Amino acid sequence: MASFCFKLLQRAGWVLAAVLILSLPASAQRNFQGGLHLMLGFPMGEFGDNVDKVGLGLSGEFLWSPRTAPLSLGLSLAGLMYGSETRREPFSPGIPDVTVEVERNNSIILFHGLVRVMPKSGALRPYAEGLAGFSYLFTQTAVRNLGGFIGGNEVASSTNLDDLAFSGGAGAGLMIRVYEGQRDRQGQNIFIDLRGRYLWGGEAEYLTEGSVSIVNGEVFYDPDRSRTDLLLILLGVTGEF
Repeated sequence: MASFCFKLLQRAGWVLAAVLILSLPASAQRNFQGGLHLMLGFPMGEFGDNVDKVGLGLSGEFLWSPRTAPLSLGLSLAGLMYGSETRREPFSPGIPDVTVEVERNNSIILFHGLVRVMPKSGALRPYAEGLAGFSYLFTQTAVRNLGGFIGGNEVASSTNLDDLAFSGGAGAGLMIRVYEGQRDRQGQNIFIDLRGRYLWGGEAEYLTEGSVSIVNGEVFYDPDRSRTDLLLILLGVTGEF
């Protein structure tokens, strides 16, 4: 799990770096926002009946708005892990004195276009938003060398099952300004951002903890299929450029 979270942090960092780079040419206009958030995901409905774990993940976003209108258009990319299993095994029957770590993660990638309504000024900015896109659910098993906190090097990996589903929903939140600087006579604002989102997910096939069994060297899968609704709670930092 630690190695998965480290990879997720890396990818979210790339998203945030891209946001900042794309924002620089228009910094004097303050028409752009970019944010990075920690995220908790609560499976709901049929999905919650099959998954009894709260997911943990990261979300990055990039938005553009007209200079005066309280409307923003953007993209949101998020990764969420809703289950993990780890065991140690001999590297091979012929090399029983070398041990590796086998890690299986159940994950969701969420990609949405979004429309947000929010005031253009003020230290406190409540907002509402609508989202439409898709969710990609997948289970991946990886073999790693035994390492430190962030895990060892990956030796091999395989996707056990994956599926794609429509995802759409609505959210609301509050931005609290904690910094206002000056550059080229324009303020550069930094906000603490707290929000909730409810996503209605289409039907998908997915694995959960305990859905994979190995008997006499043969792998058996017992997937579930249902709608994939999620309640998301996000806390992070958003910059206005």
